[in-house]
Amino acid sequence: MAAAALAFTGGSSEAAESCQGLDTALQNNLNFIAGQQANPDAQSEARIANRQAVVDLIQQRRKAAGCNGGVVAQPVNTGGSGESCAGLDKALQNNLSFVAGQRADPDAQSEARIANRQAVVDLIQQRRKAAGCNGDVGAGDQGGGNAGEAPEEPAGNAGGGAVGDVVCQGSTVTLSGEGGAPAASSSQFPVGTRLRVTNLDNDKSTTVEVTSVSGSCALLNNTAFEQVREPGKFLIRRAKIERVG
Repeated sequence: MAAAALAFTGGSSEAAESCQGLDTALQNNLNFIAGQQANPDAQSEARIANRQAVVDLIQQRRKAAGCNGGVVAQPVNTGGSGESCAGLDKALQNNLSFVAGQRADPDAQSEARIANRQAVVDLIQQRRKAAGCNGDVGAGDQGGGNAGEAPEEPAGNAGGGAVGDVVCQGSTVTLSGEGGAPAASSSQFPVGTRLRVTNLDNDKSTTVEVTSVSGSCALLNNTAFEQVREPGKFLIRRAKIERVG
């Protein structure tokens, strides 16, 4: 299941909850629903129902926080898998930029880091092909494709690192709306990597395996996010992400 776009429109509030975070979470889910409606499969109805429940909750929180402005889904690619080309292109660009940086200024661990990122690049390219994304993406390029998701961490704040390292420092963490056992998707790590995500606001942690690609360092599915979330929050702003396997 694809992760959807990050963007927000309007709104400020004196409430404790951030309108920007709520708008981001709302657009993530609206984009995903739009993608499923444009490119349905046998599971789409259940996925849409899952996401609509999340949308309804977010709208309640936005109303309580006094958030203004409409949030709508971005256009989707109707010729492929329904994944966001912009999100995949940005994830690809992040990883190509990281590889280029390692090659330009190598150290003793660069070869291993580059091999790690190349595995991610290969997987993203497969997802781009399935989504029908057009245009070449290079390090530092914005890439082609339709409007959609962007990574939740600042560009160039690359992950990688050895087992035991804290990675993607400064990243926020949100949820994909996907069900199943605790899992994550990532733009920085290949499938099979294990990450420990800690919410520093409540000291709750979850350890998850990366199972797919997204535009984020770590995007948690519903089950994993519930293990670390604060009640009513759809975004973890103070997260610690560690590579543990």
